[in-house]
Amino acid sequence: MSFPNSKKILIVAESIDIEDSSGTKGRVALIKNLAKIGYNIKVYHYTRKEIQIKGVECFSIKEKRRSALFLFSRIERYFRKFFKIYLNKSLEKIFGFSFTLFNDRNSIISALKSIKGFEPDLVLTLSKGGSFRPHHALLNMPEFHNKWAAYIHDPYPMHLYPRPYAWVEPGYYKKWKFMKNMSSAAAVSIFPSKLLMEWMGSYFEEFQLKGRVIPHQIIESAVEPENELPTFIDKNHFNILHAGNLLWGRDPKGLINAFCKFLNLYPNAKRESKLLFIGPENHYSEYLKDICDKNSEIYVSKNSLSFSQTQKLQQLTSVNVILEAKSEISPFLPGKFPHCVKANKPILLLGPYYSECRRLVGQSYPYWAEIDQEDKILDSIVSLYHQWKNSSKGLQLSRPDLHEYLSLSYLENTMNQILSDK
Repeated sequence: MSFPNSKKILIVAESIDIEDSSGTKGRVALIKNLAKIGYNIKVYHYTRKEIQIKGVECFSIKEKRRSALFLFSRIERYFRKFFKIYLNKSLEKIFGFSFTLFNDRNSIISALKSIKGFEPDLVLTLSKGGSFRPHHALLNMPEFHNKWAAYIHDPYPMHLYPRPYAWVEPGYYKKWKFMKNMSSAAAVSIFPSKLLMEWMGSYFEEFQLKGRVIPHQIIESAVEPENELPTFIDKNHFNILHAGNLLWGRDPKGLINAFCKFLNLYPNAKRESKLLFIGPENHYSEYLKDICDKNSEIYVSKNSLSFSQTQKLQQLTSVNVILEAKSEISPFLPGKFPHCVKANKPILLLGPYYSECRRLVGQSYPYWAEIDQEDKILDSIVSLYHQWKNSSKGLQLSRPDLHEYLSLSYLENTMNQILSDK
């Protein structure tokens, strides 16, 4: 379904390859939903391969390979690869960023300057990780500043991350200055979470003054046929699924210990219960492999599954797990959050007391605990198991309020406000 809309949006994205990161999945979901609303959209992306999004004009930005910056970036790379001499930290202390980033920025600028016959009402920059390449490009294009919507997906620079992730990068002051200049230059800043907007606004006042919240989006699509399910899961069992990368800090030991306690308390549950970890190799892989070898009720994948396969598992499991790091606060909205809401299965939320996820599910949400509160996690698993045993229809999240918050209508209302304010 699309709605008539004459507004033009130029989207400058670092990547639209949904298999490269959870961040890109979220950005592509936003692009698709903006197209569904009916905006006239052109996407210029720096994925550096041809990728198309149905119903959207997408153009791959070419890397500038005939420039001094490109040459310097390759020299630095060769020194690192062949001589094990790492110049990047010293260079970033001087310049703030790498020669590669500067060349990528100029590549994006060159592509945007070549656009003819498309006068956007809004220019939306989408990035991933810690590079913000499209934002660097727009910062150097003042002709777009009065219509620039800068999407800030994570805290930046790295020393602004909450513990345990905060660390001081080389060239941190220049990175800080970049973010400060961006907060002033952009007409509006967009954040996927309210806590992230407040967190960044506490360091850069303009983000608080000009910020808007657009959460990660639900994309409506059919579940793949059940006969394509992987053999490691039985949809008729009580399955607790963690899908995604277990980055350092997302320690699964509390969850695993609680699950093992649950099996000891309810021995009969062993034949019908499973805890599954689906994702790439990570900081905890060795520990997980050891646990998996000793417990047949715990499954750990050797590799990631495709995005569509993962979504299918999330919809056919009994419980989805969101696992965040031990911290005082988590201002992030995990990319998997809308997938879990769409799956309509209870979410076992393990994270800080102050977190965007907990703010959204509500303080009274019963299946929340800190990641090391094993007894509280155990209580949630036991409660969910008993409900699963006694329900003929299976467990359901049943939160239409969350579905609405992540919906097209909420996005359309927010975008109307952004465009009317300009």
